[in-house]
Amino acid sequence: MFAWWSVFRFSAEVSFLKPFAPLCGAKVSGRCEHYRLMMLPRHIWPDTATISDDRLHLGGCDARALAATYGTPLYVFDEATLRGAMRACLAAFERQGLPFGVHYAAKALLNTALAQIVAQEGLGLDVVSGAELLVARRASLPMERVHFHGNAPGAAELERAVAWGVGAVVVDNLDELERLAALTAARERPQGVMLRVAPDIEASTHPAIATGGAGSKFGLLPETLDTAAARLRVSPGLRFLGLHAHIGSQIFDLEAFRATVAVLVDLAARLRARHGLTAEELSPGGGLGTPYLAEEAAPDVAAYAAALCASLRDRCAAHAMPLPRLTVEPGRSIVARAGVALYTVMGRKLAADGTIRYLHVDGGMADNPRPALYNARYTALLANCASAPPGPPVSVAGRYCESGDVLLRDVSLPPAQPGDLLAVATTGAYTLSMASAYNLAPRPAAVLVAEGRARLIQRRETEDDLLARDVPL
Repeated sequence: MFAWWSVFRFSAEVSFLKPFAPLCGAKVSGRCEHYRLMMLPRHIWPDTATISDDRLHLGGCDARALAATYGTPLYVFDEATLRGAMRACLAAFERQGLPFGVHYAAKALLNTALAQIVAQEGLGLDVVSGAELLVARRASLPMERVHFHGNAPGAAELERAVAWGVGAVVVDNLDELERLAALTAARERPQGVMLRVAPDIEASTHPAIATGGAGSKFGLLPETLDTAAARLRVSPGLRFLGLHAHIGSQIFDLEAFRATVAVLVDLAARLRARHGLTAEELSPGGGLGTPYLAEEAAPDVAAYAAALCASLRDRCAAHAMPLPRLTVEPGRSIVARAGVALYTVMGRKLAADGTIRYLHVDGGMADNPRPALYNARYTALLANCASAPPGPPVSVAGRYCESGDVLLRDVSLPPAQPGDLLAVATTGAYTLSMASAYNLAPRPAAVLVAEGRARLIQRRETEDDLLARDVPL
């Protein structure tokens, strides 16, 4: 009926639009002059994103007011979208009728408030460092619902994971297994262990975020799995729980996930036959893709769950194996769409013909390195004139001293002025978690919005924070 980004003007009776007001955030009266309706693509922006009075609102909060209160760059997270994504994933697997677990992948984004929401919604958590484990504990997340990952964990991190009783340590290599066996040798209660394998599945994604190939830095090759199994059998402080794999991130091809489950079941059957080890749990990891542009389709979480569970049933039946618990690890698909980054336009660079070539904003690759690393593309609008018609394409450059610091290339935005507010959608994942202090610019604040209320969940870094590690001669 409507193009996603079309702008409509009306100067006649508009009462027929009243049913659509909740969708567009518009205030509809019986008659208005130059009434504008803008449909936000719901699979790109948070569930509560609306346009009202020409301004973007998130969680019932005016984006311009949020920027004025907390400053920019600012990351805004919509609580309804976060919780909705978690509940949708849980419900999708619940309908399959198999034992399952959903563990949020902390590497996508982690702070105490988010970990508290994870705990409240009944998810588990995957962590890869001692500090991430500390956040989980600070959020009172039950340690039995935490899995500790990593291809090179430090001794202190492994000790913390074991001492705090994590549900599983996901072992990446034989050397780590040796260290863990020595650490737990005298324990009365064995530490649960999953073995991460490299399934030799090349997923269709950016090479930098593909992790399932035989040449990946992650996981045991199938030919070394027997060595790991033999070591587990003579390690009294360790208890074999199952197998884990991860084939990459930003994956939309369900066949790749099905194939990963099949490989895990086949390897579990081999361990049972050769070593008498029974896999109670299998995990094909996470990696389900998220759309960043309006023309990209949103993944079907129900179809994802059905595909994984069907593959598990089929392969277990073929091997006459009991069904193990299936654990998935969504990260990006939980948090990406919930996040919106707000930047202030600081200046413009004009082309020879007078058109705007670049908009310069007060953030960039230090708070969102994905465009520089992966040529990632985003959707954006001007939050303070959100329904204005677009001008010629323009690129948005960050403030950092790198030519590659360009957040958006050739995007359609209204002609912008210094002081305008740029909102970038789907920025919840792998932005703040990968942020740096390049050029000694403080990292942004983050707020959680819901029902017209904003709560600070991560304060802006200060210059004192940046210099706290600095030791003068």
